[in-house]
Amino acid sequence: MPITNQQAAGHAFLRQMYEDSYFPDHVVDQGRAILLRLCEGVEAAQPSDLMSLYVLTQAATEEFNLLDREFVAAGSGIETVAREWICDEFHFVASAYGFMDADAEELTSGRDW
Repeated sequence: MPITNQQAAGHAFLRQMYEDSYFPDHVVDQGRAILLRLCEGVEAAQPSDLMSLYVLTQAATEEFNLLDREFVAAGSGIETVAREWICDEFHFVASAYGFMDADAEELTSGRDW
């Protein structure tokens, strides 16, 4: 399903991670795919409130929890800087879909990275 939100469709997700050789591109690609699926999920579900949005972001957070193992296996990991970058992307998605008041911590509250 193509993303219809122009702001999200034109966004370079995880750009900083692609620019840092510490993070293998093939694993960052998987993270980008998670964020694109999140956008697709928001468009499909059209959440009407923050709690509905948080359900979607928590599912994506769980995917990143699993992806951290892939990073570790590739000699990398979701560490402090990457955590901030990923959280910023979640906040970008929330904002792009009109949830300007989404709590940045709540968007990824289930993270273990």
